[in-house]
Amino acid sequence: MATLLRVLGLNGGHNASLVGPSKHLQHKRQGVRGMPTMPRLNVQRYTSGVQRVVSRKSSQGDNGLIEADVAEVAPKPATKKRAPRTRKAKLEEPQVNPKILYSSETATIRHTSYKGRSENEQVVTIERPGEVDYRRSELLVMKPLPRVLIIHTGGTLGMDPTASYIVEHGDLNTVQLREGTGGSYAAALKPSQVLANLLNFVPELQNFANLDVQVPFNRDSCRVGPNEWIKLAKILHEKRRDYDAFLVVHGTDTMAYTASALSLMLSGFEKPIVMTGSQLPLLLPRSDARQNLIDSITVATAYSSAPYVQLHELALCFGGKLLRGNRSQKTNSVVYGAFSSPSYPELATLGVEVNWNELQLLPKPRSYQPRFNLDPRVLRIPIVPGCDPRTSYGDLYGRGVRGIVLEAFGTGNMPDTPAHGWLPWLRQQRKKGLLVYLASQCLTGELQPELYRSGALALEMGVESGPQMTPECAVAKMMLCLSYRDLALTAPLAGEL
Repeated sequence: MATLLRVLGLNGGHNASLVGPSKHLQHKRQGVRGMPTMPRLNVQRYTSGVQRVVSRKSSQGDNGLIEADVAEVAPKPATKKRAPRTRKAKLEEPQVNPKILYSSETATIRHTSYKGRSENEQVVTIERPGEVDYRRSELLVMKPLPRVLIIHTGGTLGMDPTASYIVEHGDLNTVQLREGTGGSYAAALKPSQVLANLLNFVPELQNFANLDVQVPFNRDSCRVGPNEWIKLAKILHEKRRDYDAFLVVHGTDTMAYTASALSLMLSGFEKPIVMTGSQLPLLLPRSDARQNLIDSITVATAYSSAPYVQLHELALCFGGKLLRGNRSQKTNSVVYGAFSSPSYPELATLGVEVNWNELQLLPKPRSYQPRFNLDPRVLRIPIVPGCDPRTSYGDLYGRGVRGIVLEAFGTGNMPDTPAHGWLPWLRQQRKKGLLVYLASQCLTGELQPELYRSGALALEMGVESGPQMTPECAVAKMMLCLSYRDLALTAPLAGEL
């Protein structure tokens, strides 16, 4: 038997190869010196696993061939079809004419004989059946989409238009808010409902990110205050490591207050937080909600696509403009461009292109310091000519007020005679412990109260003043500083000064 196997070349020789079931095993002429031409052999595979080699009659007689009608040969172990081998490769490995489909930090190199393509690969692999022909290889570069959490708090964007508006002449393009209602807000709004509406009316959002929705409350923004700010801050803090960016849908009336408060409470948060809303509900044909949502997710995920801009702060995106949250103010109640930033340049403008003002963006923070306490006992008090605060406001501290934002004229001026009452009243309230921040009634410009007699006297009493803050931000910061006495009103926390 061994002789027969050697003659046939089945014992490890290189002159014969088993082609496969029902194929022929051929012996090449140059196999063994002096050997006659071998007959063609038929190799058959049986279910028993034994190969039977059947000899055909040789045309050359008995020249050295050990003939056998049937010779049993030990079966060759059955092998499974070998899976394509993979090996890790670096992205910078040289390739010949690769076809780059996407730009990313990870890639999959796959042989062109494969039609399917895997998405969101985490490592660079080369999948190849047998040898890879690099000239026919394809470089697929895929990157996972960012994870974005949408926090829906209410506001016009999510209102039910049929319950909130009167449709005139059956035309949804002509609607008017029902008087005395302020809009209709579902008490038990489910995240799945919000997400379904968003993806139904703004399906493009799925091109930017993988989305999740959370609904901590659903109400008119006039009912959103310090308690809700604390709740939102805690949600953002708890989800900070789980998501790449955050969108907060909010009503427009107090959005600037909420934006200011959250930016200060989550100083150094580092990841993008973008607040937005709309002037008309998403479900109305002429709503601005659709564009505001697309713009907001565009800037929130800008780090993942060209020009790769990383937002490290809380911003407000509305009407084609991206504003620093604690510098924004609602300056128009009816137009789509409802917000502006009088005291600070816009961070970006969104039109056909997104034009970033990168020099105005906050740098990457060095540390993250969340604070979740606020003291809401704060008032805004504008100085009105002819008004005597002793009569108009009286003993604020005695009534429980602990801080005021005093809005002076111009750069920090106010009536300075005893008859007007402002300086005597301030002195009395400061002695009792009332915290006072001197702001301006002007939208832009510097504060320089020391230039005036009244301003200089106010500073001597312990009234604090410094770089201009918006009134909304000054109120939120006053609430924070009352809870954290180590914080100074004039010390910057999140680009508010």
